Amino acid sequence: SYFGDKSSYVENASSLNLTSSSSVRGLNSICIGKTPLSSSRYVCRSHTPLMGHSATSSSAVSAHTVASVIVAVVEGRGLARGEVGMASIDLKNPEVILSQFADNTTYAKVITKLKILTPLEIIMSNTACDAGNTTKLFSLIAEHFKNVTFTTVQRKYFNETKGLEYIEQLCASEFSTIFMEVQSKYYCLAAAAALLKYVEFIQNSVYAPKSLKMHFQGSEKTAMIDSSSAQNLELVVNNRDSRNSHTLFGVLNYTKTPGGSRRLRSNILEPLVDAETINTRLDCVQELLQNEELFFGLQAVISKFLDTEQLLSVLVQIPKQDTVKTAESKITNLIYLKHTLELVEPLKTTLRSCNTPLLKAYYNSLEDTRFGIILEKITTVINDDTRYTKGCLSMRTQKCYAVKPNISEFLDIARRTYTEIVDDIAGMITQLAEKYNLPMKTSFSSARGFFIQMNVDCSALPNGQLPSEFTKITKMKNTYSFTSPDLIKMNERCQESLREIYHMTYLIVCKLLNEIYEHIHCLYKLSDIVSMLDMLLSFAHACTLSDYVRPEFTDTLAIKQGWHPILEKIAMEKPVSNNTYLTEGNNFVIITGPNMSGKSTYLKQIALCQIMAQIGSYVPAEYCSFRIAEQIFTRIGMDDDIETNASTFMKEMKEITYIIQNANDKSLIIIDELGRGTSAEEGIGICYAACEYLLNLKAFTLFATHFLELCHMDALYPNVENYHFEVQHVRSNTGNKEKIAYTYTLSKGYTEEKNYGLKAAEVSSLPSSVILDAKEITNHIAKQILHRQKSTPEMMKQRAVYHLAMRLVQTARNSRLDPDSLRIYLKGLKKKYEATCHAPGQNDEQQ
Repeated sequence: SYFGDKSSYVENASSLNLTSSSSVRGLNSICIGKTPLSSSRYVCRSHTPLMGHSATSSSAVSAHTVASVIVAVVEGRGLARGEVGMASIDLKNPEVILSQFADNTTYAKVITKLKILTPLEIIMSNTACDAGNTTKLFSLIAEHFKNVTFTTVQRKYFNETKGLEYIEQLCASEFSTIFMEVQSKYYCLAAAAALLKYVEFIQNSVYAPKSLKMHFQGSEKTAMIDSSSAQNLELVVNNRDSRNSHTLFGVLNYTKTPGGSRRLRSNILEPLVDAETINTRLDCVQELLQNEELFFGLQAVISKFLDTEQLLSVLVQIPKQDTVKTAESKITNLIYLKHTLELVEPLKTTLRSCNTPLLKAYYNSLEDTRFGIILEKITTVINDDTRYTKGCLSMRTQKCYAVKPNISEFLDIARRTYTEIVDDIAGMITQLAEKYNLPMKTSFSSARGFFIQMNVDCSALPNGQLPSEFTKITKMKNTYSFTSPDLIKMNERCQESLREIYHMTYLIVCKLLNEIYEHIHCLYKLSDIVSMLDMLLSFAHACTLSDYVRPEFTDTLAIKQGWHPILEKIAMEKPVSNNTYLTEGNNFVIITGPNMSGKSTYLKQIALCQIMAQIGSYVPAEYCSFRIAEQIFTRIGMDDDIETNASTFMKEMKEITYIIQNANDKSLIIIDELGRGTSAEEGIGICYAACEYLLNLKAFTLFATHFLELCHMDALYPNVENYHFEVQHVRSNTGNKEKIAYTYTLSKGYTEEKNYGLKAAEVSSLPSSVILDAKEITNHIAKQILHRQKSTPEMMKQRAVYHLAMRLVQTARNSRLDPDSLRIYLKGLKKKYEATCHAPGQNDEQQ
């Protein structure tokens, strides 16, 4: 036994059977009325020693077969409410992620983390979701994850002491520093205890001791992008068609392995916030772009790797019951392991001449002697020419003859028997072909085993039919597939022989695995290296297809001639480029312009470029500099969204409330068309109040609006800048009407297009008398609403002083100019200040 108390797990398994309410045997049944997940039905589950109730039917699970992550969530009680512990494990990847953090009443961090994990199943304590007494956290999770299986377990299984025992027992030695991180994190330990107990129960297997990768993931190491913003920006899912690749993930995804693809997705949803780590990645991308031999060499090797994480997941699990299926799985995965280890040396060879620190570190990690030790132990038992192949029959042959001859006499005899049966099958089909003078050939599928196949026109058959001894006939065009009673019997003999071979091979494989378990943890390192290299190669590949540039990190968001990366992919040509400039001195930008002029696209473009920079990718621009954003919030409107009703307005209010409650000085905030779901007066009032609140932060904020009244805020707040999207007026051929031509070009100042609604009405079929009346009424209202305070010379002077001060602070922080160049730059600032103030005096110069 790999596990000291394996027998107790087997005993527990019999008492942990899930039983539906219709088949309760001596257990107290509990009925949960109208659960948050489904208000139209009642869900009944029986209490077992481990299980409470499941609030989702099995159909919901089948709809999410791609998901493979199970998450346990627990929240503190009483004074500790708001302190949340989480533990998750991917059933395809033996990595346990633990986290604990304080969250506010919106539980934004919990929802965001769960959205990123895309769980198959969420586990919570039964005390959190008792009927009539559900916690707010449970209600919110249930509301956001309606199609995810929800399972409750008794609170006693959320036990921090047991959680620490699990970690000490299962954590691989390479990751043992986690003990120091989680010893006092009681809630994440409690979540870990419930999670690992439950996973062992449903998997019917235990994890080998010291076999799991475990790490603690705080909420401060990555930027937070809430799920609504991720959806607005189409980071990983296209809003119009979920199968469409027109997303940021689709733009950057040229990965060759499942691990690389998963890593890219998680990085896009949780970008880095450490500039040093990001620059380390950018150094690698730069070297890959400058060294073609390294780029193509790495790409060739990486593309040969299988799903290393899933391979590890299977290898570290010890089944509680030995079946033919588990035996076959272990043999297959040992072949995969051999295939993977044989790629380590080619990968090392490719990395040998690299220069960047990260690639050098990966090369040094591959020098680990354990790779060689494991491979040597495998090759003492497994044939040298055994390898991973495509095709079910070919792979079956590899599994049958994986173990070298003369290791087990009985295995050798069983394999000879199997070979004879296969030869007999081939001989029998040859005889049938000769007997009936038909072009029959032997075919194989995992579902049917060996069967007969032939390509022949129906007219070539006697009476247009196959001989009567053939059964299970299927036809597609001129291809016939069929079998015979004798062939079915021989397939059964073949399967029986295979079972014997797999059983004896399994025993040898288990003994081999027992010898290599102590060395197998180096594969976690290999898995990490392969997925990271795959992602960096993907970034480099994306750069070769477009003119991206390397980003810099300062205290300024400056993009010169940047464009929208997804739009470029859709349009198959470079979109219109625009500049962006935000600093601490002008951190709030108001953007105006007609509908369809490009406001929403531009706002999304900035957020996408920021995310690309923070994951270590090059960015679509001629030059770009970014301030690291710890949070990215978006409230994006749709130009073609005509549902400006009460429901839309409430959605707007929830989104802006969320932003105001969670934003900080290091946030990037993007708001598009707030207040369009209510009257103009209320909309202006709400927008103005929200802007004034956000102006108290040092966050970088871009605010697109149709309310031109907001443009006058620059007279009161010197850190507000106005920009607009230009349009051109083009006369029609008849010369009667004007139409608007969109330039998609951003310019300073606010838009002069105040009545573009009237222009749209003019090109419609509205009567001219109605349009004339509308113009007259509009002009009358405009005189009243647009009456505003003019900028006085004193206001202009204060604004100039503020901007000068901010520029001087920025220069002191970031300048790399030599003394002469710095002197020239400062003189330029002085001239600009004097020009803005019109007539500066002596006091101005001293100031």
